[in-house]
Amino acid sequence: MKNINFFPDPIIHSTFKGVYPPSDDTYLIIDYFKKNVNENFFDGLPINNVKKILDMGTGTGIIALFLQGIKKYISKFTSKIYASDISDVAIRCATLNERKNNYKDNITFIKSDLFRKFPSTLQHSFDIIVFNPPYLASISYKENNLIRNGNDSNWDGGERGFEVLLEFITKVKDFLNSEQKYYIYYISSSSTDLSQLNDELEIRGFQNRILNKRHIFFEDIILNRLEEL
Repeated sequence: MKNINFFPDPIIHSTFKGVYPPSDDTYLIIDYFKKNVNENFFDGLPINNVKKILDMGTGTGIIALFLQGIKKYISKFTSKIYASDISDVAIRCATLNERKNNYKDNITFIKSDLFRKFPSTLQHSFDIIVFNPPYLASISYKENNLIRNGNDSNWDGGERGFEVLLEFITKVKDFLNSEQKYYIYYISSSSTDLSQLNDELEIRGFQNRILNKRHIFFEDIILNRLEEL
């Protein structure tokens, strides 16, 4: 069965100040897809059924570009790729990287604070959504010589570290294709109260599954997959 273990990562030439660069959490997502996408299935979902994918908070665009690139190797994978970010600078950066990887005008970019400026035509349409949100608590501290402050939107996830994710969750069902099974992939951190987060997700009708994790400095970064309860 043809898979994409060998598929190269996108080339990221264009980076801008304030745009989150590809990091360990980014590659935790990409490496999982490399192992779990093949010519017939996208992580267990029939690949022919995956028509639209959204990369929320795209940053440099690397995940959207990786997904777009799969089409070169798997002919059955014809999903339309969308990428969104709150930052004008990030959208410019991702668009330039799209051109650098010879995918000009293939990805649809949307400048939006979460779903606030998404067109109504995209409601109930996405089969897969990927979100690497800011996932650390908005406090100032120094630990293991790492200094964080409370004004960096690339990591500041709110008081508990997952407020941004929960805000995303409150609107996401409006944009998921509820006519078939869908997946939401997201990153979380062991530095937050994961038990409390899971409770919040269950209240909102989602079942959480941990797919992989990686220990970085003072925390585990965790790749999760949400499904409907």
